[in-house]
Amino acid sequence: MVSAAPSRAPAPRIIDGRAIAARLIQTVAAEVHDHAAACGVAPGLAVVLVGEDPASLVYVRRKIAETRRAGMRSIEHRLTAATSEAELLALIDALNGDPGVNGILVQLPLPAHIDAGKVLDAIDPMKDVDGFHPVNVGRLSTGTGGLIPCTPLGCMMLLDTVIDDFRGLNAVVIGKSNIVGKPVALLLLERECTVTVTHILTRGLAGIVRGADILVAAAGSPGLVRGDWVKPGAVVIDVGINRIEAAGGKHRLVGDVAYEEMAHAGAITPVPGGVGPMTIACLLANTARAARNQQDGR
Repeated sequence: MVSAAPSRAPAPRIIDGRAIAARLIQTVAAEVHDHAAACGVAPGLAVVLVGEDPASLVYVRRKIAETRRAGMRSIEHRLTAATSEAELLALIDALNGDPGVNGILVQLPLPAHIDAGKVLDAIDPMKDVDGFHPVNVGRLSTGTGGLIPCTPLGCMMLLDTVIDDFRGLNAVVIGKSNIVGKPVALLLLERECTVTVTHILTRGLAGIVRGADILVAAAGSPGLVRGDWVKPGAVVIDVGINRIEAAGGKHRLVGDVAYEEMAHAGAITPVPGGVGPMTIACLLANTARAARNQQDGR
């Protein structure tokens, strides 16, 4: 008599950010081709890097490479850490007035002597492809358009691959940053989710997370969310990218979610390979959209 094989719990659906980002970049490349045919020039993205922050150098190289891969023009401005705030603001003003520049990205963090808020506020909202300008933030909060921050936009695109109807779902966002937490909460509200935003002083975090149909973890704390915090079938978007030590003195990237404990989740993004690729893809999508808006005079 042959005994039956033991049953296995269903594995979560892995949301492949690399594949989804690649498809988005293909779409953007087609838009870029059409724009270049209509205007005689491809959209231009200006990237401004101040100083030699190692992580920023890596990010900027990737952004430049993907910009070119999509057929856009990459306009690079690499400034020394000694650059004054006035000099940086003068460059932003020049880029605002340059019709060959459709998008402006100032890589953060900036040196301590430069007020990042003042610099971001100086970018023309129509060229603010990071979506950080107060005008774009206001438009997001009122649901009236504007350029949307790249990582939150990418999170929603990933969710769209596994959720057909958001209405009435309970969404929990861990982290209230202006870059991810707050804007993704607004985007979820726009889809008619019931949204709870938590932060470092939130009491009873585990209990709040247990009620989530959708969890967006953006705390920057490796392995914060444990398996027993997440209810069966929940969709988990892990925005965290944390560098931790591994065997042999090496390092590896992990998220804010204890990934190996999430077998019962309905779907989950891996780290790496989940949200990260979408951020750059959405930057390119925002640049193409900005170019189109400028062409249309909007």
